Amino acid sequence: MTLPIPSRFSARFGLSTPIALAPMALASGGALAAACARAGALGLVGGGYGDLAWTQREYTLALQAADTGRIGCGFITWKMDEDASALDWVLDHGGAERPRAVMLSFGDPRPYAARIAASGAALICQVQRMDQVPQAIEAGAAVVVAQGAEAGGHGMNALNGRATLTFVPELADWLAAHAPQTLLLAAGGIADGRTLAAARVLGADGALVGSRLWATAESLAPQGAKELALATDGDGTARSAVFDILRRKHWPAPYDFRALRNALHRHWEDRIDALRAAPEEARAAYDAGVQAGDFTAAHATVGEAVGLVRDLPGAGELIARMEAQALTLLCGAAGSAHQL
Repeated sequence: MTLPIPSRFSARFGLSTPIALAPMALASGGALAAACARAGALGLVGGGYGDLAWTQREYTLALQAADTGRIGCGFITWKMDEDASALDWVLDHGGAERPRAVMLSFGDPRPYAARIAASGAALICQVQRMDQVPQAIEAGAAVVVAQGAEAGGHGMNALNGRATLTFVPELADWLAAHAPQTLLLAAGGIADGRTLAAARVLGADGALVGSRLWATAESLAPQGAKELALATDGDGTARSAVFDILRRKHWPAPYDFRALRNALHRHWEDRIDALRAAPEEARAAYDAGVQAGDFTAAHATVGEAVGLVRDLPGAGELIARMEAQALTLLCGAAGSAHQL
């Protein structure tokens, strides 16, 4: 089943649905990437911080489970500046094991553009603001992802972030005028067929889906975190530096982290400077929560779309549902427009 408005993204990557799995660190493992690829989407393994052993294991698993040519990998760009061994390992693959795409987020992609291009993989660059787009185009990005601040996990902070609803059409217009061959994906809040259809109407060629695919059977996210997400609405997340401090992740400004707004987060969210100055006690509480699977202290990485998460299906089932709902809505919209 395909969407009635042709998708350049689907055509470019040999997909049957204009969806890419967000390469969520430690959640988008090989099983989830493979399930998405088998369902007709682009399956991006979450290489994240560039842990070589993790990336080797999960990327290999994805290739073994999905002989589709729809497997790629994503990395945090600023972390690659410290150690790019996992990226290099992925790019060393050739033939059928070559990554279909490599996605870079949160930093300057240009130092890595030549080696990605030489591998034959397509470069996907995620941006959060318009002023980041020319850099992605200079790097030769085949796809630009417009990430709204609604998204779970890392993104632009509240002072600098954009909303998906306005960011996507503005960027679509800019690309049409300046880089018409570059494809656009919407990210942040895409969790069902309605939001997928909305992304297409706004001018995106497809969607990068994170939180909703995080809450699936194949995701490596802890089961307790997934179950807590089922009981949480969209008011229940917050974006701040709290969990980066607690996890000893030294993220550069202006990026921070959206997750469920649990008790430990609420305790510190108005005292960020104090937490930075003396994090030991809070880190001990966080570490204990992780060890015990207690998500009143441990983090659950989801965005505002958590309010649309009502079950934990397999990724293939979820993608089929999203596609069918989007198809119905877009066909209906096309019919109404024709009548007008």
